[in-house]
Amino acid sequence: MNSRFAVCVVVFLLLGSLPAGIAGAGGFSSAPETSGASEPAIVNGPNVGSSSSIAGENDVLHQRTELRHLSDRPGEFEVETTFEPPEPLRGLEITLHDDAAVEALEGFETTGDGTYRWDEATAAPSIRYEMPSDRTSDVRHDHDDRDGYTFVDTGEWGVVQVPSVGLSLRTPRSVTLGIEETVTVDGEGAAGDNIAFFGPVEEYERTVDGETIRLVVPEAADLAERPDDILESIAAGSERLDVGSSNDEVFVIAVPADVDWGSRGIQYGDADAWVAADIELEVAGNIWLHEYIHVRQGFANGETTTDARWLVEAQAEYYAALLGYEEGSIRFGEFGDHLERGERSPYADGSLNDPSTWADSDTDYVKGPLVYGEIDRQLRLATDGDRTLEDVFRQLNAQDGAVSEADFLTALEDAGGSELRTVAERYTQTDETPEMWTRWEHEDAFDQPSTTVEYGLGSEPIEVAGQSWERWDSSELDGVETESDAVTDGGDVMAVPAGTTVTVPVTMANVDNRAGPADATLEANGDLVAIEQRHLGPGERATTRLAWTPAEPGIYDLRAGDDRLTVFVRSSPSLTVTDLRVEPDSVDPGETVTATATVTAGGTLPAAGTLPFQSANGVVTAGPVALAPGETGTTTVDLTFDDDGRYEVTAGEQSTTVTVGGGLSRAVSAVDSIAGFGGVAGVVALAVVLAIGVLGRRR
Repeated sequence: MNSRFAVCVVVFLLLGSLPAGIAGAGGFSSAPETSGASEPAIVNGPNVGSSSSIAGENDVLHQRTELRHLSDRPGEFEVETTFEPPEPLRGLEITLHDDAAVEALEGFETTGDGTYRWDEATAAPSIRYEMPSDRTSDVRHDHDDRDGYTFVDTGEWGVVQVPSVGLSLRTPRSVTLGIEETVTVDGEGAAGDNIAFFGPVEEYERTVDGETIRLVVPEAADLAERPDDILESIAAGSERLDVGSSNDEVFVIAVPADVDWGSRGIQYGDADAWVAADIELEVAGNIWLHEYIHVRQGFANGETTTDARWLVEAQAEYYAALLGYEEGSIRFGEFGDHLERGERSPYADGSLNDPSTWADSDTDYVKGPLVYGEIDRQLRLATDGDRTLEDVFRQLNAQDGAVSEADFLTALEDAGGSELRTVAERYTQTDETPEMWTRWEHEDAFDQPSTTVEYGLGSEPIEVAGQSWERWDSSELDGVETESDAVTDGGDVMAVPAGTTVTVPVTMANVDNRAGPADATLEANGDLVAIEQRHLGPGERATTRLAWTPAEPGIYDLRAGDDRLTVFVRSSPSLTVTDLRVEPDSVDPGETVTATATVTAGGTLPAAGTLPFQSANGVVTAGPVALAPGETGTTTVDLTFDDDGRYEVTAGEQSTTVTVGGGLSRAVSAVDSIAGFGGVAGVVALAVVLAIGVLGRRR
């Protein structure tokens, strides 16, 4: 009786002194969790989105939105959004537009504060709700100062905003999720990312240098121009504007004109727009081009400060007229007359950088392009044609954060000198207004030869987190399938972990017989992510290194000049851990052990990540690793433990243990060598052995 009690006491004390990960099932705590939320865009913000789809992978949250036309209830439409949470997602909350009227929930529960929480059990939670379709606002993309619709539903057809959904995600600390959204119309119609049309349509496409222009012509619209001519005009603008911020797809609807529209065209979101179907092409104020130029203003998506607000419409109006003239659709007289209006009152009476001084709300549309054009002309003259305002436009597109008047002036001074900055300050910060230049003055400035520089990817290694990184030939990667056409046969492919810095060598070669500037750029899915300006002599070559840090998983088209590289950005869930070892598995306190995880790329896509190893001491993250589909590799970390005990180490779904402490280490190792013992059972057996030894001495 006393003997059995003594054994139980010793076993209890030994188990009680073990680390939590060994002492009981479920005692090992998970990694700390973090939340990341995106604010819902109430009216004008773009939807939450990511890069090209990597459907079926476990580091991307898929959000599928289906819109339904309620033809018997004009003014309302139905939305059903379904989510496919990947395995690492620990929590999801969504916030809808204030006007949303929820009809049904599946897998979501209301929190009472306007948000809806996923129950974490439903594999494909969804929410169905109704939205008002008719919208009016002060969005102005022509020169009519009037109220009217920006979105409307007539019952026969409708053009509507795709509602934005605010997302709050909770994931383990080491996991970064991408968000991929798909928008479709249930029935006849068409949808972009941010605008949709209900009703019968015909679609037309044109692709220019990887950018597909998608023109939707409703059956109800009476188009003033041929679809091919509209596409040709926009495509020419796409090819002509070397300012970055191109898109995989530009979505444009020719809306029926017999509506009281508040504007003759609007651009909404990143790359969606509608234009009234009766708009003509061969006019100086070509609204088809105007709205397309808005699509290329990546800097405007980050907003502008009040003093730079004029740039957004001035650029769009100026380049729409200039490109029309250069394409031959209008004559110089029409181009000049269009800009010359900025000389007149009331437009000429205000300071562009101070909207409160504008006597007419269209001052940025009318005086703005005249001033912008004069600055462009002066810049071309000051640099013998080597610099234009497209270079400044490109520089602003590469900037993070809101663009200000000071940013514009600094970029302008960098391109053309301090005297040009003084000219720009006079025309933008006072009511002084330039005069429209003549055709001969235009030729002097705009018809100068410019230095020809070629750009491309360098042969030096690409680095990820400071390490040389492997690229693969896509034709050699069997079974790589995606929902994107980003991967092209024979092109280079690589995989990198989200959140790590990728450094790319970019070459510049002046192939001209005159010295001139060179702007090396790096674009990711059309966004200008890095730029460096140089001056190269005749025939001179140079290489620079440009950096990009992708934030979210997805497929990215990385470009330097005409060279392209497909980059799969992944996070740690894309790596499958198949084995975990610790060497040595028995050490004294303070000694170092090396944990090695064997990882593979599951599925049909390349995998990459920075794998977290967890123990009672916390989380240690290994260096970055990338694997081709089906490939196996290893990644390691060094760990130390200061106290005696037996510690569990985990990575992915695998775990192992390390024993720390001299006598205990040797005893546990001896017990582990006995067949049938190990883990907790081994510790219990050791406790029993020690207890029996104590009792034996008492006898």
